Order: sequence, then C-alpha cells, then structure tokens
Amino acid sequence: MIKKYIHSFIFIFSIIALSACDQTPKSVQAQGKEAPRFEVDPFWPKPLPNHWILGSTIGLAVDSKDHVFIIHRRDSFNEETEIGAASDPKKADCCIPAPNVLEFDPAGNLVNSWGGPGEGYDWPSSNHGISIDHKDNIWIGGNGRGDSHILKFTRNGEFLAQYGQAGAEIDSHSKENFGRVAEVAFDAEANEAFVADGYTNKRIAVLDADTGALKRYWGAYGNAPDDTNLGPFKPGEEPAQQFRNPVHCAEPSRDGMVYVCDRVNNRLQVFKTDGTYVQELFVKPNSLGDGSVWDISFSSDPEQRFIYLADGTNRKIFIIERQSMEILTNFGDGGRNPGQFFAVHNIATDSKGNIYTTETYEGKRVQKFAYMGMAPVTVMDQGTPWPENKK
Repeated sequence: MIKKYIHSFIFIFSIIALSACDQTPKSVQAQGKEAPRFEVDPFWPKPLPNHWILGSTIGLAVDSKDHVFIIHRRDSFNEETEIGAASDPKKADCCIPAPNVLEFDPAGNLVNSWGGPGEGYDWPSSNHGISIDHKDNIWIGGNGRGDSHILKFTRNGEFLAQYGQAGAEIDSHSKENFGRVAEVAFDAEANEAFVADGYTNKRIAVLDADTGALKRYWGAYGNAPDDTNLGPFKPGEEPAQQFRNPVHCAEPSRDGMVYVCDRVNNRLQVFKTDGTYVQELFVKPNSLGDGSVWDISFSSDPEQRFIYLADGTNRKIFIIERQSMEILTNFGDGGRNPGQFFAVHNIATDSKGNIYTTETYEGKRVQKFAYMGMAPVTVMDQGTPWPENKK
C-alpha cells in the first residue's frame, strides 16, 4: 500500500513538473497589449467543380495578386469511402481527386488548376509545400522516397527548372541535391531562395533564385549540419544542437532575419541571413509526436510586427510579437467545423492581412480567416474564432 502511494505521488509530481516546463506565456503577461483579431470565413473558398475533392493539403502560398495557391496529394484518399466516382468500376457520382495545384482568386473562385507528372521533370513521389517567389514563379518540393530535388514552374504550370536529381544519394552537405524538401521561401532583394531541407537533411540551404545554385547552408544554432539520428524528442532534455526532422520552414523577414521551424524540437530559431544564430522561441515545449512548430507567416504591415505560427499538433494558430518574441494569444481548436483544425499544416497572409491555412492527414481542406483589425489581448486561448454576428 505504501509503495502504491509513493508511485502515485511520483506520477503526480512528474505531471506538475512537466506543466511547469511549458514556457507558453500565460494570458496575464500579454494583457494591456493589442494583437490582430481574426474571424473564420466559413464560405471561403467556393465549392469545387466536377465533383473534385481535396486530399491531404500540404502546401499554401499567396501571390502578388492575392491569389491563393494550394497543393494537395491525389493519392491520399480512401477509395472505398471518398472517391467512388474515380474507382474502377465507378461506384458513385462523387467524388474525384482534384488536380494537384489549385488557384483561387480573393473571392474564393477556382480560377486555374494543374500539376502532376509531365515531360522534362520528375514530379515528387510525395509533393510537399508550394511557394511563390518575387517573380510569381511556383516552387514545389517533396518529402517522399527519392524526392531529392525541387521543381520550378510559372504560375500557369509551365515547367521552368528542376534543381537536383530525383533519386540521388543525399546528405546535409550535398552541393547539388536536397533531402526531401519541406518548403521554400524568398528574399526578393537578395534574389535568394531559402530551402527548409528538411525531412532527411537537417539544414537550411540558400540558393540563387534564378539558377538554383547553392550559395550557403547551416544547421541548428548556425552549426555545421550533422545527420546523426538524435532519436525521439524528450521533454525536459537539453536543447538539441542539431535540427530534428523535419526542418519544416525557413522564412526570411524584410529586416534581414530568417525564422526556422524546427518542428519536432518545438522551437522557432532565428538567424541572420548569413546563418548567424540570434535567438529561439519554444512553443508548447512538451508537445510530442509531430511537434508544435509547423509553419509561420508574417503580418502584412511593412514592419511585419507579428508572426502567425501554425501548430498542427495542438491545433492552434499562435500570434507572436516579432520584436519581443512574446506569444500574445492564440486562436483555433481541434475539430472539423469552420475555424477549427485537424493538423493545420501551412499558413499564409495576403496583402489585406487575411490568413489562410491548410490541413493535412485527414484534415484535407483550406480555410480563410478574415483580418478584423487590432484588439486588446484578454485571453491566451481564444478558441474557435467564429464571426461575432453569428454567435
């Protein structure tokens, strides 16, 4: 009996200790500050034509016209229950996998679609991420077997270039190939592409945005990358000196910083564009499984005052004051209704400050959150951001 009580005490103490290690700030710390406020738009986008449906929606980007591009996986369906119209023999009127890449205008109308295997390039075995550079070209990576390359297209899907060779031997010091790229982002002034490289490699690779030539690369804390398997993440351990897979985003800001999603390590690391380490922020640091830091975007103001961080494991969007790196508040919750999330994977912002998100695994959708202006911070967890006039 005494042993039973001792074990119970140890278990309870361990839970308390883990909770104390969660460095996500409490709402009281941010009170007195303001943060952007959002409401879900449950009618965006408009229904797809042709009985099309989305699979795991694995990439998102907004172009110079505020058109929203998404990419999904056409092989991520349950044939028995989701795509009866595409089965052989045909089982039902609905549904059919949509083309890989879909383009929506600001009103949510589908205006173009394309993607998939073609002549002159190797379509990824598992496409991952879609990015739009400062010339409105489309970049696509892949995190499947043999995806050691990046593809580049025009906005209308015309093939431009392939950087890297599919099926190549890879490591984090490769000069020509990549290790299952998660995402690409761009510094227009420097004409550089920042590659989150990614699901096998453990580095940020910087390329010339015109030629794809590798210019420099680095690992966590600016260290030379090391591909040693670090094993699973364990809460409370010393911060890993290397990235864990996947390195899921690398977003340059207008003032010369690069923000890197070290997803499973639950941290956002900040560097100068030359790879010099600056600081890091831990978000829900006890998160296990797929980790908490999946993707980020910046607010649309010239100073990019805020970071919006997608946490697919805890199913929230965190709003972070970029200058202080303070978490102010968050919105969203787990679920399938509008404004809720199942594995929110990507996030992007348009010129008007609206946020868009995509969801992977069984989430399989894109959502829009309308920017409603600034509001005082009153709580950390806002929950589902349902429109005020619909409550």
